Amino acid sequence: MDVPKSHSNGISDDTASPRPRVYADGIYDLFHFGHAGSLEQAKKLFPNTYLLVGCCSDEITHKYKGKTVMTEDERYESLRHCKWVDEVIPDAPWVITQEFLDKHKIDYVAHDSLPYADASGAGKDVYEFVKAAGKFKETQRTDGISTSDIIMRIVKDYNQYVMRNLDRGYSRKDLGEKRLRVNMRLKKLQEKVKEQQEKVGEKWGALGDAVPCDRSLGWMAGSYWWSSEYGSLADCSSLCDVVYLEG
Repeated sequence: MDVPKSHSNGISDDTASPRPRVYADGIYDLFHFGHAGSLEQAKKLFPNTYLLVGCCSDEITHKYKGKTVMTEDERYESLRHCKWVDEVIPDAPWVITQEFLDKHKIDYVAHDSLPYADASGAGKDVYEFVKAAGKFKETQRTDGISTSDIIMRIVKDYNQYVMRNLDRGYSRKDLGEKRLRVNMRLKKLQEKVKEQQEKVGEKWGALGDAVPCDRSLGWMAGSYWWSSEYGSLADCSSLCDVVYLEG
């Protein structure tokens, strides 16, 4: 894979050892081509780079950054399958120290230049020490892709993905039954609503008048009502238990 023009760093003549040891670190959750692109840049900083990649554990990541989608073992394994990576360092430290650099014989640290505030309170930039020591090599981020972006796409179309997985054989329990709302089975329930509409016929309009609420009601059965205004199902057990129609 060629380095995109926006990622071009050139080849540095500055080498600290016969085979420069470059270190990159991160969370690498939902490993994507943006991650791979940054590691490619780090690998190509020198003609014969040995690239070490540190990945933070679940414990430290959840403490300082938030919950991950993938487990630490899944994130470690994803990195091991990236062709630019020579070695993965599990349970990497949140803040790089001289002791860590010495232990792994690291010559340079590669990352984008944005300051990363240390949520542990140790400093305003976790790479401040490395930058001050002249061991920092800048890489460029890839626009338009990030783990947060991917998560937002899923959240935005949450119902569609739930319905898709239900259709593919996943159970409500598999998907977290307590979190599933009734409208996640929207397709099947819409068909049921249509069936009831045909049965009710002329009494359809009277049904809405029989229920004391301001919503646009179409059909009621059990403890759920269909709202044509909002296009979803909701629990109406608090409104009434029985709907009575004369005739």
